[in-house]
Amino acid sequence: MRATFWLGRIAGVRVGVHWSVAVIFAVIALGLGAERLPDAYPGRGALGYTLLALLAGLLFWASLLVHELAHALVARRSGVPVDEITLWLLGGATRTRREAPDPGSEFRIAAAGPATSLGLGVLFTALTWLLVAADAGPLVEVAAWLAVINFLLALFNAFPAAPLDGGRVLRAALWRRSGDRPRATAQTSTAGQAFGWLLVVVGLVVFLWTGAFGAVWLALVGWFVAGAAALEGQASRTRQLLAGVPVRESMTPGPATVPADETVGGLLSETGPALDHPALPVVGRDGTPVGLVTREMLRNVPVEKHRTLTVAEIMVPLDEVRTTPPDGDLAELLPSIDPGPEHRVLVIDRNGRPDGGNGRAPRLLGIVSPSDVNRTISRLTGGHRQPAG
Repeated sequence: MRATFWLGRIAGVRVGVHWSVAVIFAVIALGLGAERLPDAYPGRGALGYTLLALLAGLLFWASLLVHELAHALVARRSGVPVDEITLWLLGGATRTRREAPDPGSEFRIAAAGPATSLGLGVLFTALTWLLVAADAGPLVEVAAWLAVINFLLALFNAFPAAPLDGGRVLRAALWRRSGDRPRATAQTSTAGQAFGWLLVVVGLVVFLWTGAFGAVWLALVGWFVAGAAALEGQASRTRQLLAGVPVRESMTPGPATVPADETVGGLLSETGPALDHPALPVVGRDGTPVGLVTREMLRNVPVEKHRTLTVAEIMVPLDEVRTTPPDGDLAELLPSIDPGPEHRVLVIDRNGRPDGGNGRAPRLLGIVSPSDVNRTISRLTGGHRQPAG
């Protein structure tokens, strides 16, 4: 799930929002602003109900963000790098660069989210009682709704089925018992698909029986859970297939590059690689890799800035780009390879040519994209293996 826009960084983690978040705000505004609040506290005015409903929506998404930040912070403490968090229609997603290294880390990372939501539920419950004592009117209903929604979020995520947090807790337990992570993933994936389709059936039956809109939402969540669980199982099988394959066998060697000091206008006016590739490594004057720029980034620059803005000013800096040595395990890259061109992986030899001093400058050897990985999978499933390129 790619973010539509970015909010910035919180605790060092980049946070983005997908456009589908607007759907949730509309649902909350309708459910709270047009029904629940007027029924509980009539005669307060439509504008007041709407503003309170929007406040509830913002606090709901803030709760989801705190839930995901708990995952991210525990992951980083466990040695798992975190790239970003994206909030979208059905919640949030924390994107890491690799999986947990051991069952204990997997358990702590997974359990952090539901535990945080449970804590927020307790916090909003206490706030509800304080607002009742202060006779705060409709604010009581907002706080009570947030308490219930956080308790439900903790309960739902704790269900032992992939891709939910409870499924990852179960996988950690099965992994610890058997020592076989792929097998544990397959088991939780099966449980997740069964749970997801159960929600779909229950949601559709309840909707046909009662006409309740919330039942459609339940079916939609179930459909997502079943699909995500199936994808998780497929990803596990792919990692097994690619385990032990060095990155150099999959990368596109000698990729086209662009100089960091080139202007955007100068680059776009060329007939070379700028318009032929969705993502390009950026190099300094000595050929050392310094970042990554995408075609979309270049084209989003206003025309009036084409002559003055350089590639270095709009690129993703190297410390935010996924990099790997040529002998790295391709399977370890899979969690960080997404379809977006900004998620290309640069293959860098950190012990490259002499840098003129006592050290050695890193040297760009290649780039890895989803199509490179798919090509490697096709070779392996075809029964033979050969170097890429």
